[in-house]
Amino acid sequence: MVKEIESTGLPIVHMCTVVPISLTVGANRIVPTVAIPHPLGNPALSQEDEKELRRKLVRKALMALETEVDGQTVFDQ
Repeated sequence: MVKEIESTGLPIVHMCTVVPISLTVGANRIVPTVAIPHPLGNPALSQEDEKELRRKLVRKALMALETEVDGQTVFDQ
């Protein structure tokens, strides 16, 4: 689905916990996340720290969305 949406001209950021799968499906902008059961959070953190973690991931995704890429690019944490 990521490639199909990108083919219309809309950039997509694929946030994922398993980067090799994103590479296999052909996502161009990949942002690794935390863990399979909690991709955008970490329940072991305090509420304040988890909120900051989520903000960091969303900021990284927005930065990836604004970045011109030529092929698959992984935006490491």
